[in-house]
Amino acid sequence: MTRVAAIDCGTNTIRLLVADLLPGPDGAPALAPLARENEIVRLGQGVDRTGRLDEQALARTLAVVDDYAERLRGLGAQRLRFVATSATRDAENRAVFVDGVRERLGVEPEVVSGEEEARLSFSGALSAAHGAQETTRLVVDLGGGSTELVLGTSAPTAAYSMDTGSVRVTERYLADGVTPAAEAVARAHVRDLLEVAGRSVPVERATELVGLAGTITTITAHALGLSDFDPEALDGARLSVEDTLASCEAVLHSTPAERESWGYLRPGRRDVIAAGALVWSEVVAHAVERTAALGAPLTTTTTSLHDILDGIALSLAVRA
Repeated sequence: MTRVAAIDCGTNTIRLLVADLLPGPDGAPALAPLARENEIVRLGQGVDRTGRLDEQALARTLAVVDDYAERLRGLGAQRLRFVATSATRDAENRAVFVDGVRERLGVEPEVVSGEEEARLSFSGALSAAHGAQETTRLVVDLGGGSTELVLGTSAPTAAYSMDTGSVRVTERYLADGVTPAAEAVARAHVRDLLEVAGRSVPVERATELVGLAGTITTITAHALGLSDFDPEALDGARLSVEDTLASCEAVLHSTPAERESWGYLRPGRRDVIAAGALVWSEVVAHAVERTAALGAPLTTTTTSLHDILDGIALSLAVRA
């Protein structure tokens, strides 16, 4: 038995998974989780505008890396993979971050491409697939700085990473609030990117739409009327497209007091959740439109709590 650790450092959140690798029922590796942690650090603060990682954001993130290093020593992880995504990809001073992680953890953080990010997200989602194995899934990993679209059944057949997400859209379009004009421009931005993505990912072939990450779990929790974050209720939750879009609309136009009252919405996500809801609503509407053109429109969305973090951990099964 091998104990592995995966760290996913995105634009808004840094997360840790420690798990034992076990043989699954089909012989493929499976995960027995021991610890799953996450902290909102907003590493990507201002990167879209400045092209650099902010010093305070770096300090926040590396402080959590220190905590994770101590946690890993206590749990005795034998293999570790640290993956950094959108914010680090886009930052000209990313070497400062890479050096800081290496000093604390003794491993080289991998600044992966959008395509690799998509592949890992698909692998993680598939590890706990809630539908039939032959389903052609469109897996959407909606992050702070990028949104990955990946299509496949047992493995990815097409993938594309869009430079948009909850933090990027907030900073670029909604920093002063969700006005009709700002919303219209933001929606046009996402629609343009989806059109480009469609040249690489044939969305119309999807028979299931699976959403990953914090924005989508928040939308799902809102639609289900949850009072707090409930993993059992959220993982594998299936919503009608109508309910999904209605919750997106409600969250997009929610008040600060409403957002503060939602126990499933962490403080560090409150200021960017409106933008996340906008992006998810456009992705869902786009997928429905494209599949309807072939006569089989998607009617539901599925939420998975298994995502890129699980994919990173599983990738260690084939590493020496």
